[in-house]
Amino acid sequence: MGLHFRNRLVSLIFVTERLLIYYYFMRRDVFQAIADPTRREIIDLLAAGQMNLNTLADNFTISRPAVSKQIKILTQCGLVTITRLGREHYCSANLQKFGEVASWIEKYKVFWNQKLDALGDFLDKEAAAGNTSSLKSNKNEK
Repeated sequence: MGLHFRNRLVSLIFVTERLLIYYYFMRRDVFQAIADPTRREIIDLLAAGQMNLNTLADNFTISRPAVSKQIKILTQCGLVTITRLGREHYCSANLQKFGEVASWIEKYKVFWNQKLDALGDFLDKEAAAGNTSSLKSNKNEK
């Protein structure tokens, strides 16, 4: 193996490794998918059952290629799977991926409930302290 060939092979391996790392970190996630109203509507339609691409596209005013682009994003996120039966492509929802969203939301739900409970307790104490001081000032005025 010549030195030139070896250097090219090492460069190719390096570039391939970098592309794989880039692809891994740049993959779309569930949150990107649900950020778009069209994609949310696609998920709603597919939650009811499997549909072929043409039937799915008929539910939108955007073009079929635009719907296909949205389906591609949902597929990259793992929210939609496409099965080919003959000449037709059927889409179905993978709603288990929403577990990621639910657990993330639950974490912040607990956080905000604690903060709002603490705020409510503080306001109750302030209101109670304000009522007793206003009662004292009313007694002093008489």
